[in-house]
Amino acid sequence: MAGAAANRGTGRLAIRAGRAFDGRAMIPGGALVLCASGQIAGVEPGTAPVPDDWPVAAFPAATVLPGLIDCHVHLCGDSRDGALGRLPGYSDNELGQVIGAALRAQLRAGVTTVRDLGDRRGAVLDWRQRAATAPADQPSPAIVASGPPITTPGGHCWAMGGEAARLGELHAAVRERAERGADLIKIMASGGVLTAGTDLLACQYSLEQLRTVADEAHARGLAVTAHAHGLTAVLQAAEAGVDGIEHCSCLTGRGIEVPEDLPGRLAAGRIIVCPTLGRKPGAPLSPAMAAIYQRTGLTGQAFQALAGRLHAAGVIIASGTDAGITAGRPHGILANAIAGLVAGGIPAADALASATSVAARACDLGDRKGRLRVGYDADLVLVKGDPHADIRALSNVQAVYLNGQAVTQPATERPSTTRLRSPPLDPAPGPRTCNAHPQPNGQQR
Repeated sequence: MAGAAANRGTGRLAIRAGRAFDGRAMIPGGALVLCASGQIAGVEPGTAPVPDDWPVAAFPAATVLPGLIDCHVHLCGDSRDGALGRLPGYSDNELGQVIGAALRAQLRAGVTTVRDLGDRRGAVLDWRQRAATAPADQPSPAIVASGPPITTPGGHCWAMGGEAARLGELHAAVRERAERGADLIKIMASGGVLTAGTDLLACQYSLEQLRTVADEAHARGLAVTAHAHGLTAVLQAAEAGVDGIEHCSCLTGRGIEVPEDLPGRLAAGRIIVCPTLGRKPGAPLSPAMAAIYQRTGLTGQAFQALAGRLHAAGVIIASGTDAGITAGRPHGILANAIAGLVAGGIPAADALASATSVAARACDLGDRKGRLRVGYDADLVLVKGDPHADIRALSNVQAVYLNGQAVTQPATERPSTTRLRSPPLDPAPGPRTCNAHPQPNGQQR
């Protein structure tokens, strides 16, 4: 994983908030979070005195949380309808601008880490590598990336450049991603809504093929997550030994169907499910998804209820949005996905954890992100109100800190000794090579 390592703060700052969520639970009485050299140096009671000579930013009506983590984004997606279809036509420079804009939108929403699960021919991996050597005054969310998803010839998201079918090709596809620095492997176990000619209810690969990818990835120390909408693909992915399932929609021609033993199997296997809930309020469904809803009788509430049922059975739930793929799923709507989990019956603390401590685990960053804990990265978001009591508060972002530095302007009790700014996210110009309120929350991919 690379990303914001070059942007670590070197100063000190104390952040006092009237409420605090530590990544797992609320901290009674709020917290005073001490940040130094890009890390959390202390988490004190909210009324604790500030150390001498430390500047302090005060948010008495806000809640401080670990920076949010969106576990399913597509930074190459421009947040407009037809985003995936436009990918082949973008120049490398245009695609770099799309990626930069996506990251800025995520930061504004309090997202300090993203997991990109499908780019065009490694574009996000390349962007991340350039950003790591860019000037330190160009902050970016940390990026965990899979590179282009592995898919069948003509399969879902084939235009991203990850087509492979024969066993030798699948081995090579995993090796190539590992050599380019991918953090995990993404495979399309089923078809998708937004790729013409694919069937989201059908499996794209055999069990042997999925196992080949899982075994090769695990041999190289990489996790595998599978895109799976159809019930048969969900069952197949679980049998193949994947580490995560994206969407996990359990769809059949009759709607959502969950075999009695499936939640227990997912829980026992510690398979992380990312339901990809969340939509821009008021945005219509894509025509393709609207047709599926009409044919099967699906509703957004049904997907929320599915996530709640899986969670109640002990399945690990991580939050993600599938951001960037349509106008209904723009970058920066993670708060809506978390609200969707609450609407599905998941307790607010667990829903918040799904985008902090649990999400960090899904990104293999559980030892440094997702908690208010000494030694962890000082990635923080402050929201007005109490999201534990009213999850809608998560949408009211007051300030964001990345490695202890302000991305948005805070209110201060005393002026900081260092002026902080929010510069553009795009790396320095140069050649770019493509080789990284509850709402109805229906799936769109």
